[in-house]
Formats: sequence, structure tokens, C-alpha cells
Amino acid sequence: EGVKQAVFKILNTERYKHYIYTKNYGVELDDLFGEPISYVCPEIERRILEALKMDDRIESVDTFNFEILGKGILHVTFTVHSIFGDFNTSKEVYF
Repeated sequence: EGVKQAVFKILNTERYKHYIYTKNYGVELDDLFGEPISYVCPEIERRILEALKMDDRIESVDTFNFEILGKGILHVTFTVHSIFGDFNTSKEVYF
């Protein structure tokens, strides 16, 4: 459960926005707003992977699936492989 909470917290903290966190904590998603979907999907995958790999308990992240929920809303699901086991999670991103 601790790793699941860490993933949730990392993915809901914009990197560089809060001074209480180091430069390595969080994910950069705000600058994707207004970008084309052809750019957003591969970039989200790269950024989520980069953000989550900063946690030593997370070994890999894969099986990304993208679903457009509405105008400018992308639902991303993926699998996190940690030292404690695997779990699926998701994140909604506005683009």
C-alpha cells in the first residue's frame, strides 16, 4: 500500500512547482496543455516512467493505454512493477 500511495502522490505533484520537494520529485504535466495528442501520448509515457523510477521500490512501468475521455482529457492506465508486486493504476491528464 505504501508504494501505491507514493505513486499517487508523485503523479499528483507537479515537478518544480512546490519548494518543499526536491527537483527529482513529481511529474511534469502542466506544459502539455494545448499540445497535439500525437505529442502528448508518448511524452506522458516518458514523463510518468521518469517520475516513478525515482522511487527505489519501483522497478519498471509498462502496459500504457490511452483513452480520450473528452475534449482535452486523456485517461492513461499503466502497470507498475515494484519490489512488493505489480499493480495497475491510472492518471487523467488535461491537454
